[in-house]
Amino acid sequence: MRDCLFLVADKNMEGMLKGFFSREAFHHAMGCGHFAFDFRQDLLVAHGQNDPGLYTRANEFLQPYAGTHRHAIVIVDAEWSGSPGKDAIAQRLTEHLTSAGWLDDSGCAVVIAPELENWVWQDSPHVCLALGFDGAFADLRVALEAKRLWQANGAKPDRPKEAVEWTLRQSRKGRSSAIYQQLAMRVTARGCTDAAFHTLRNALLRWFPPAE
Repeated sequence: MRDCLFLVADKNMEGMLKGFFSREAFHHAMGCGHFAFDFRQDLLVAHGQNDPGLYTRANEFLQPYAGTHRHAIVIVDAEWSGSPGKDAIAQRLTEHLTSAGWLDDSGCAVVIAPELENWVWQDSPHVCLALGFDGAFADLRVALEAKRLWQANGAKPDRPKEAVEWTLRQSRKGRSSAIYQQLAMRVTARGCTDAAFHTLRNALLRWFPPAE
């Protein structure tokens, strides 16, 4: 049996997970015990479905892996047209996991509010480098505040995807999954304050506790 299957909605999340779990001793960064990860076997992208498709049909993608993986994590954004909201999405995904074969605490639904780009924003020069911004992170934040994409007292931008897109336009750099992969290979897990990231981290800590 493989350790854990990750089901995601798009290539940007695929890039994020590839980048993070390709790091040497990634489990130390996450604070959990070691577990095996091979993106060819353990990372599944629901191509063409996006977040609403996984909300509706995640169990169909999960079922073929119920006999091959001890645990499963489904990751989607909370914000999309017709979204019922974070809590309702999490409940539905949990039902999909259970019906597909991951009972009790063997599966985990991770819903990022509002979207994946929330995981991008932390005070790090690697963020500027990946987004092509010529300057310090503090300068980038000031620029985003001036554009009303980041409130002065906010830990993260109110519109994280729009903030990423604005920054990429300034650097004339196209948005791609490679950017997310590059970021995830360099930024620290401890620097991410997003609640959904902590849901993911806590699940891995429960399933793969660190060695004493």
